Order: sequence, then C-alpha cells, then structure tokens
Amino acid sequence: MARPRQFDEQTVLAAVRDQFWATGYAATSLDDLLRVTGLGKGSLYAAFGDKHRLYMRVLGDYVEATHGALRAMLAGSPRAIDGLRRYLTAPAEDPSGAGARRGCFLANSTSEMAAADADVLAASGGAFEERTGILAEAVARAQREGDFPAGADPREAARVIVAAQQGIVFMGRTGVDVDTLRATAEVLADRILPGVDPSPGAGARRRRA
Repeated sequence: MARPRQFDEQTVLAAVRDQFWATGYAATSLDDLLRVTGLGKGSLYAAFGDKHRLYMRVLGDYVEATHGALRAMLAGSPRAIDGLRRYLTAPAEDPSGAGARRGCFLANSTSEMAAADADVLAASGGAFEERTGILAEAVARAQREGDFPAGADPREAARVIVAAQQGIVFMGRTGVDVDTLRATAEVLADRILPGVDPSPGAGARRRRA
C-alpha cells in the first residue's frame, strides 16, 4: 500500500508558487524547489510531476484563487462601480510598494513564458478572458444601478479596465514609487469610470464631465 503523504499539500504549493513568483520559471532550479518545500526529489515529483507540471499547477491555482477573490470583492461592494474602481486601483494599494514591485503572478508568467510555451499561452489567454467576463458582469450591474453609461458594451468596457489595471501592474514592476503609482491609478479610474459625489449625505451619484 502507498504510504500517506507526510506534508500539507497546500503549504507546499504555496511555497512553490512564491519561489516561482520571486525568481521566475527559468531562474528557479530544482534545488530551489526542494529547499522551499523541504521535500526530496522523489517525493516532489511523485506528488506533483516535473517542474513544468508543478508550475502549471500553481499558476492554475493562483488564477482560481484570485478570480474567486475578485468575484467576492465585486459581489460584496455596495455598488458595482465601487468594486470596479477598487479593482483598477488595487495594484497601488500597498503603501510600502512591495506588492507593486512583486507584480501579478499571472502577468509575470505571461511576460516570461507565453511567447515560447503553448501551455502558458493558453492558460494566460483563458485567464484574462475569464477575468474580462467577471468584470463585464460587474459593468452590467453598474449599468442597472445607473452608474455606467447604458449604451456601453460591458465586455468592451471590461477589456479597457483590465488593460488599464495591467498597465498599473507593469508600472509597479518597474519600480515606480507608490505615490506616483497611486496617483496614476486614480487618474485612470477617473477617466474610465464614473465619479462619485463626495458631498456629505449627497446619496446621489454623478458622472464626471
């Protein structure tokens, strides 16, 4: 009979993801993976397969987790437009700037590998289309709530929002200081999304001219 695993799978996968996230696929060696997981080569490969399969596993898990969190954030926003704005400005939220410099694991993977790896290309393309669909649903909700132009195509608008957010992610990776990053994100949000009447007790929302 096979022996039961003597490790927590999610802890191991999180360690692997963080190693790939920190150094990229090419610069991560098998020794790096053994070190961060504390497993032997035989145990690691028996449980998860080779380096490439392990990478695709953690990339898929990352996409699933981030999209689940995005859905929850949008659903929990009092109004959809607030959730859309939060999504767009999220890359600049960490006051230390560390999160911005780390970037998005999916975006980093796409930049490094999609041109040469068909599996990563397919995974990243599918992930960005799924994200677009999630945001399109939020745009449609914002239209029903009167906070987004009724004539706009929700999916086209969602693609613009994704493109703007990914631009902020890229800027963060280049080392742009967090204050500049935040200001840029806010300007983009103001240009792409309707504004909110800031006056106390206003209750009504307005679009910026």
